[in-house]
Amino acid sequence: MTIYDISKKAGVSIATVSRVLNGSANVKPKTRKKVMDIIEQYGYKPNAFARGLGLNSMKTIGILCADASDLYLAKAIYYIEQNLRENGYHTILGCTGYELEGKKESLNLLLSQHVDAVVMIGSNFILNNPEDNQYVRDAAGQVPIMLLNADFDCNNVYCTLCDDYKATQDATEQMLSSGANNILYLYNSNSYSGLRKLAGYQNALLSHDIPLKKELMQCFKGSHEDIDGVKSFVESICKKGIKFDGIVTSDDFLAIGAMNFARASHVKVPSELQIVGYNNSILAHCSEPELSSIDNRLEDMCIQLVKTLIGTLSQSEMPQKTIFSGELVKRGSTSF
Repeated sequence: MTIYDISKKAGVSIATVSRVLNGSANVKPKTRKKVMDIIEQYGYKPNAFARGLGLNSMKTIGILCADASDLYLAKAIYYIEQNLRENGYHTILGCTGYELEGKKESLNLLLSQHVDAVVMIGSNFILNNPEDNQYVRDAAGQVPIMLLNADFDCNNVYCTLCDDYKATQDATEQMLSSGANNILYLYNSNSYSGLRKLAGYQNALLSHDIPLKKELMQCFKGSHEDIDGVKSFVESICKKGIKFDGIVTSDDFLAIGAMNFARASHVKVPSELQIVGYNNSILAHCSEPELSSIDNRLEDMCIQLVKTLIGTLSQSEMPQKTIFSGELVKRGSTSF
């Protein structure tokens, strides 16, 4: 029996259960009795989290990411750790890898350290098979779970994300409107975020009555560090006779690989080939011309995530989902 189970059976929020356990006066007598009846019925004994999210606090937040060498994830870690430190919290970082068992082990290790909450950075922590997400539900029964750029409907799970679907759709539509007729979409992940971006690209084409072509949706399965591999991958697509005059990507490293392909193949950017990246990372400035890229407001998302976390730990009612709009930062790789 966890505080999550108590809240479910009593039909109240976890914050309300916590207030009851803390003896807070800000609870209606009828609600207090309902919660206490459940607690007594099941012989529940509160742990440090249940006794008070602000009381008995370890002032420590666990952070999980799949790979800290990834530019996007590394930047997110920096922003979140910096904001938590400003609010008086220490952090413990765990790099899980991309396999489910690694995620479970790292999460359980953090919980054993009695962290006050866990931040999961990246949509790869939420899997397509609902049963594989039980480990997140179980953890949310003990501490608040904060998801960055992932969407998961669960009590005590708080999501801060960018509307990747709309951002990719808008960028694709702008490229179509500029005259590009055959747009290649390059992606490297089937995560929640990855699939939302792909769906945005697809809907942009369909809304312009352009049929979807499998050969123009290509998944690069190499490392995010293998920019030369991306270049070779795009070359192989071209050698198959697949024609494209625009490339929209799910990550800046893919776009830089595409830029390198264009330079090696003497294809002029943007007059003959337009290219758009995603994340607006430092890589966007590492090509000639500089890369147009979708800014998914990472710093703003991280600030909001910490704000939601601190509010939750202070027993304030906080939104369970906050969505930001991405924005295309136009540079020299596009002509619109």
